[in-house]
Amino acid sequence: MNIRSLTRGDGVVIGAAALLFIASFLDFYSATGIDRPSVWDLDSNYLALPSIFLLAFIAAGLLIASRFQPERKLAGLPLTAWGTVLAVSAAWSSLWALIACPQLLDLGAGSILALLATLALAGVAVAGAKIPALAGQLVPEPRPAAVPPYAGQPGQPGQPQPGAGYGYPGGQQTPYGATPQPVPPYGGTPNPAPGPGPQDSQHTPAPAPAADFTPFWFAVPVARPLYGEDGSPTPIAELAPGTWYLAVEQRGAATLIAQTQDGRRGVLNDTSGIQRG
Repeated sequence: MNIRSLTRGDGVVIGAAALLFIASFLDFYSATGIDRPSVWDLDSNYLALPSIFLLAFIAAGLLIASRFQPERKLAGLPLTAWGTVLAVSAAWSSLWALIACPQLLDLGAGSILALLATLALAGVAVAGAKIPALAGQLVPEPRPAAVPPYAGQPGQPGQPQPGAGYGYPGGQQTPYGATPQPVPPYGGTPNPAPGPGPQDSQHTPAPAPAADFTPFWFAVPVARPLYGEDGSPTPIAELAPGTWYLAVEQRGAATLIAQTQDGRRGVLNDTSGIQRG
């Protein structure tokens, strides 16, 4: 469940549901000298509660739930369709409750607030996705901190410290744009450099990193595995949506060397749909 999947229109839906909840405790109809109860008193308002308030609460719940489970269906229809129908029905019932107000009674604060809340709920359900102001994210993506220069030391931007490679204290300094030395697999031991021999002609080197590559932060749209740089088929980590990771190298056209928040490096083969920070 990712709260960043909510839009500003969903914020209006939540606000309308909160306003409707407050209105349910106010007088639906009023009369001079008579204490009229709220809609929770079924003896006096036996139709307003189920036809307006409960329908609107259910509609709001379905509209919000559809953001977290977009593939879920109810009786063959998506949750958004059910929420839209119930929201429009609640607004229609609220309008008729005002039109059909008994002659001896006046409209109460509860009925007026209920109409405003249900109209807002129905409007967002019907046209919220078509209005750019409502289609934007409710909670904006956090902007990642500035990426230090490659092989830079945190706290000293632009001042590389000799003997400290990026993410590996004590490692050998690698000039920016140069081919880095082979990095051992996470938790493993470095392999000795092969000497000259007949096997050299059969060795296929890995693609060199892009010379003009600049490290950047990124996030994945769905969970994706991160494989070791040694080519092992077993993932060393899984990148989760909603978390920022650092791309430190690019191998080939669509392969990144990514670093997790705990310092592990690996190969991300699937870079489609990633969001750059």
